Amino acid sequence: MSAPETSMPAPAPALGADGWFTTDPEPALVGHRCPQCATVAFPRPPLGCPNPACPSDEMEPTPLSRRGRIWSYTDARYEPPPPYVRPTDEHVPFCIAAVELPAERIVVLGQVVAGVSVDDLTVGQEVEVVVDTLFVDDEAEHQIFKWQPVEVAR
Repeated sequence: MSAPETSMPAPAPALGADGWFTTDPEPALVGHRCPQCATVAFPRPPLGCPNPACPSDEMEPTPLSRRGRIWSYTDARYEPPPPYVRPTDEHVPFCIAAVELPAERIVVLGQVVAGVSVDDLTVGQEVEVVVDTLFVDDEAEHQIFKWQPVEVAR
C-alpha cells in the first residue's frame, strides 16, 4: 500500500510596502474587497467597508488587475514632504499617474517608472504594475510599486 498523496499549500506571495503589493515575477497590487457588498478599496481602509450604504467592518485581501489606463498624470517637480525619502543626494523630478482599474472600478495613484516624462504619457494609455527600488539604506532595499507604460506614447 502506498502512502497517501499530500498537497502542500502554495507559499504566500512576498509582500512589499506594508502589504500593498506582491513581489512576484508578475506583481499585483493587493486591494481589499468587502464580502457583503463587493466594494473594492486600495489601500485597505482603516474602518471597514468604505461604502456608506454598507454596515460591514470586514475587508478581505484581493489581488487587483495588473494593468489599467491612465486617468490623469503630472510630474513631481517639488520634493514631497516626509515620510518621503529622497533616493539620491538631490531631488529628481518624477511622474505620478492616477490609473483606472476598470474591473475594480477604482483609481490608484502611484509613481511612474524612472525615465518616463509627462511627454511620454497620455490619458487612456495602458500601464502595468511593476516593483522598483524606492531607496536603499543600511537596513534594506526598500521597494515600491510603480506604473510602467505598456507602450511609450510618442
